[in-house]
Amino acid sequence: MFDRPSSGERAILVCVGLGHAPDPDRVEEFAALARSAGAEVLEVLVVTRKTAEPRFFLGTGKVAELAERIASLRADLVVVDHALTPGQERNLEKELECRVLDRSGLILDIFAQRARSFEGKLQVELAQLQHVATRLVRGWTHLERQKGGIGLRGPGETQLETDRRLVARRIKTLNDRLDKVLVQRDTTRRERKRGEVPTVALVGYTNAGKSTLFNRLTSADAYAADQLFATLDPTVRRLHLAPGLEVALADTVGFVRDLPHELVAAFRSTLQEAREADLLLHVIDAADPERTERIAQVNEVLESIGAESLPQIEVYNKIDRTGEEPHVESDAEGRVDRIWLSAHSGAGVERLLEVLHDRLGADLHHCMLRLPPAEGRARARLHAAGAVLGQRELEDGGVELEVSLRRRDLERICREAGLELRAVSSPCAGPSAFLQSRGCAAAGAAG
Repeated sequence: MFDRPSSGERAILVCVGLGHAPDPDRVEEFAALARSAGAEVLEVLVVTRKTAEPRFFLGTGKVAELAERIASLRADLVVVDHALTPGQERNLEKELECRVLDRSGLILDIFAQRARSFEGKLQVELAQLQHVATRLVRGWTHLERQKGGIGLRGPGETQLETDRRLVARRIKTLNDRLDKVLVQRDTTRRERKRGEVPTVALVGYTNAGKSTLFNRLTSADAYAADQLFATLDPTVRRLHLAPGLEVALADTVGFVRDLPHELVAAFRSTLQEAREADLLLHVIDAADPERTERIAQVNEVLESIGAESLPQIEVYNKIDRTGEEPHVESDAEGRVDRIWLSAHSGAGVERLLEVLHDRLGADLHHCMLRLPPAEGRARARLHAAGAVLGQRELEDGGVELEVSLRRRDLERICREAGLELRAVSSPCAGPSAFLQSRGCAAAGAAG
């Protein structure tokens, strides 16, 4: 059996099309994935087959050709742009005497390099172990003997059995730890729900510009680069849209075609941010000639995590590369469902904020609050919510506040502070409505 080398990044890529030639865009994306993993791409071998060959996935003639290219180019690694069975991977390694990696293994390796947070590292390790659990059969030749001559007997179990037991134990440990992280995230989400803070999640194909847009909107410092899977760890920041209207903006992991199932399962807590959002911003690379296919692939992943029915606005990013002007498009009901902008230059971002304000601030109310001196707690809550536009001290020591706040948030603050809501104006009625404490006379009110 071939002993896997411990290093080497000189790679030959094999792109296989079943029933038709591989799409050139897919070939280019696969090469970009390999370079993102740190591979030195020596050659890209394009193969067309009617069906997959059970033993090698490739035909025997193509395997022989590949072996010649490996020897000629002194390659250390072969990466196949397709999911290989454990048996096919082992057979290829034995025949080629070279490390073989399939598409899932390549993506897992990229994730392992990019994970930074404790949660992200746990998720990647779990996905890697679930992937490798079926690929343990003798990638090495030590400690496998149960029988033999003097000095040749191994331990009471084979190395394969030992590895499987250790992997299973580690997977259980990781699942337990991730369950605790999931509980913590659920607690944070419940707090946001209790505070009735809307959540907006950025989703999209990898390298569409989600992190750049996130940084532009929130002035955050999330890592952003022109590469696939530049960032993995989810980040949530508050986004101030208007006085009294704040949302939680979540930057999620990018999607890609044929995303390994192990990753979808392992990143369940990360993808939960998208599944439980009030609104999805689907970020699309407007300069990508294959953007229609990318949109379909992202929607397919959203469907797999149960987020396909959530309200969605398509954000066509990178118009600085296409020469288009910022603009919006509306659906049949007149609601904006597409926005064209550039997160890099900022063109069109203000329009996006306006759309978010219109979509999430439909029940925003502008009114006057009259509070006696004893209601300092409610006054502090309103200031903390960023809802106070102006204030005037009253002769009795109280205060009259001009506020802008969502109706349900205003009702909650009133309820918790023991205030009685007398009247609240409509968003366009102006600051003429008054809220007063029980026992405090109102100067006037409007419906």
